[in-house]
Amino acid sequence: MTGERHFWLFKTEPSCFSFADLQARPDGTEHWDGVRNFQARNYLRDEIGVGDGVLVYHSNIPEPAVVGVAVVVKAGYPDFTARNPRNVHFDLKSTVDRPIWYMVDIRAERPFYRPVSLAELKGHPGLAGMVLLQRSRLSVQPVTPEQWSIIFRLGSGAE
Repeated sequence: MTGERHFWLFKTEPSCFSFADLQARPDGTEHWDGVRNFQARNYLRDEIGVGDGVLVYHSNIPEPAVVGVAVVVKAGYPDFTARNPRNVHFDLKSTVDRPIWYMVDIRAERPFYRPVSLAELKGHPGLAGMVLLQRSRLSVQPVTPEQWSIIFRLGSGAE
């Protein structure tokens, strides 16, 4: 990490964990666990740092959308849910000495004034290169500062 602020989009299914669920946690803070894709894991482990911005995206719903903004408050550390046999994210191969999966802690900053739908994202010319729009299934993906700014303005009702 260079100390420079980076931006990310985290996908979540609101029926499992929504932005409102994040806001309802103590201090609006929760660990982001259960990521089981190696590229997304690498972002969590190696690139995402304290202070980075997070766009929270609700997926697997009739109208997927970016619904709020969070900030990373704890950098990557081993995902303890991988070691819990009663957890849906259990992975027998992940151990204390050799963790496979990582997570970060995020804190809700604010919900958007209005959700920014996937259709709206696809229709905005400034977002054409966005990873999300390249049919990416990654649950954690980078967002450029320009993309962040556009989406932030759209969600804040400024555009």
